[in-house]
Amino acid sequence: MTEFKRETLTVNGVKIILLTAGSGEPLLFLHGAGTFHGFEFAKPWADKFRVLLPFHPGFGESADDPAMNDIHDYVMHYVELLDLLGLDKVNLVGFSLGGYIAAKFAMEHGHRVRKLVLVGPAGLRDDKHPTADVLGLPGEQLPAMLVSNFDVIKPYLPTKPDLDFIGDRYREMTTTARLLWEHPYDSKLPRYLHRLTMPTLLVWGEEDQLIPSQQAETWRRFIPKADIKIFKGAGHLVLDEKREASDAVQNFLA
Repeated sequence: MTEFKRETLTVNGVKIILLTAGSGEPLLFLHGAGTFHGFEFAKPWADKFRVLLPFHPGFGESADDPAMNDIHDYVMHYVELLDLLGLDKVNLVGFSLGGYIAAKFAMEHGHRVRKLVLVGPAGLRDDKHPTADVLGLPGEQLPAMLVSNFDVIKPYLPTKPDLDFIGDRYREMTTTARLLWEHPYDSKLPRYLHRLTMPTLLVWGEEDQLIPSQQAETWRRFIPKADIKIFKGAGHLVLDEKREASDAVQNFLA
């Protein structure tokens, strides 16, 4: 069975943890604002790709850098990570907050992206189908809003959260707030999304309570080559809930 190898790297002075598996063309996955549910869905990708799964600064096992206070800082972080790894071009997959980062990265550095997958991406304002105010939600309500079937994430939630678990969640939410509190959307995205000329796939869970699946059509309006796949019986964590969503990502990239 595929297991991730854990590597420690220093990117522009910030120590990060990078999980890797497989071989072949590189597939860079940018995670969302929470990492407690793990990355089991990404393991099958290692059959065809060299999967690169870094923890963003301020998330998971990576160190923090409070000076990184907007999305563009994270775009530049990943420019420098690819340079450090000697990778000119990757398949790029971004989920939620990571989808926001991936879209910005691909807009600005499209020559480094072979194909792009955005999974329930944040960052685009849609007044008809607004994104939930995650930062304003009571913490105890959030887990149930992530999925259609709560049993999918129940094993990752301790019955009695210890201080480490609580501290990790607080740290990740604090980092998210630093990035999104004042600017939860990027008003310039519609102006520049036309730069995503590489083949692009939008993946969504039909029952997404955080970023409604109707936003997929809003994204496609601005992206020339975007296809959409929406999966029934899945919420925001569509890759965790539906193996066919994970398979769709792999098939598209392959």
